[in-house]
Amino acid sequence: MENKTHIEKNTVQETLVIPLYGRKLCTEQFPNLFKDEKAVELINRIDYDFSPLEKKSKSLAHRFGALEVAMREGDLMIEAKDYLKTHPEATLVNLGCGLDQTAENCDNGKCKIVNIDLPDVIAVRNELLPETERIRNVAADLNDLSWFDQIPAENGVCFLSAGVFYYFKTGNVKRLFTAMEKRFPGGRLVFDAANKRAVKIMLKTWVKDAGITSISDCFSVDDIKTDVAPWMKNSAVTCRGYMLGYNDLKDPSVPGSFRLLSKIGDGFMKMQIVKIEFREA
Repeated sequence: MENKTHIEKNTVQETLVIPLYGRKLCTEQFPNLFKDEKAVELINRIDYDFSPLEKKSKSLAHRFGALEVAMREGDLMIEAKDYLKTHPEATLVNLGCGLDQTAENCDNGKCKIVNIDLPDVIAVRNELLPETERIRNVAADLNDLSWFDQIPAENGVCFLSAGVFYYFKTGNVKRLFTAMEKRFPGGRLVFDAANKRAVKIMLKTWVKDAGITSISDCFSVDDIKTDVAPWMKNSAVTCRGYMLGYNDLKDPSVPGSFRLLSKIGDGFMKMQIVKIEFREA
C-alpha cells in the first residue's frame, strides 16, 4: 500500500489543500472547461481529512469557488504561454506555488521552471512533485528578497502568482514589486487581485477555514491606476476580468447563474488578473 503524505490541520501546509481540492472539484464539475488529472491524483496521495470539503462540495458557493480556481489557473496559463512565444527559453516562476502546477502545464520543453513557497510547503511538494532537470522547488519567504538570486533570468522570466498576495500587507507587496521591476527588466508578473470588499469576504471564509486568523492591512486592488501603477517607475500595468476577461463561460456545463455571479465578481468585487510588464531600462 502506498505511503501517503500527511497534512496536519491548522498548519501552513493545510492552505495548499483548499485550492488543490478546488481544482479536483472543477475537473469533475466542468470537464469541458478544465481538467487537472494531476490534482485528482495528488488528492489520492495525501493523508488528510477531506470530508468537510466533500460535504460542502455540492453547495453553490463551493461549486462556484471551484470554477474560480479553474478560471484563475487558465488565465495565468494564457499569459505564461503568451510570454513563452517570444521568450521560449525563459524561466516560469510560480510564487507561493503550494501544489499548483500552472507553470508545468505551460512547459514547452525548453523553458525552466522554479516553484517557490515556504519551507514546510516545499517539503510536501518535494514528496509529491519532486524536482527534475528543468524544474526546481525553492524554499523561501517571498518577503526575503534573497530568493531573487535563485532565478535564472538571462532568457527572460515570467512570474505567476495565484491566490497569494491577498495574505500580504500592502507595504510588503509594494516593496516586492518595485524590487522585481529593478532586478528583472523585460520580465512579466501576472497575479490575481480583488477589491477590499472581496478580500474581507475571503478572510472570513477560506482563510478562516485554513486556520489563519491574524491578518491585517491585506493587499487589495480597487483600481490598478491608483493602487499599483504609481508604484512602478518603468512598467506597463494592465488588468482583465478574472472570470470573464479570458473566457465567456458559455459552455453548457456552466449554469447561467454562474455567469451572473462571474459578472458580479469581475464588476462589483473587482476580481481581476493584473499583468505587469517590467520594461527594459
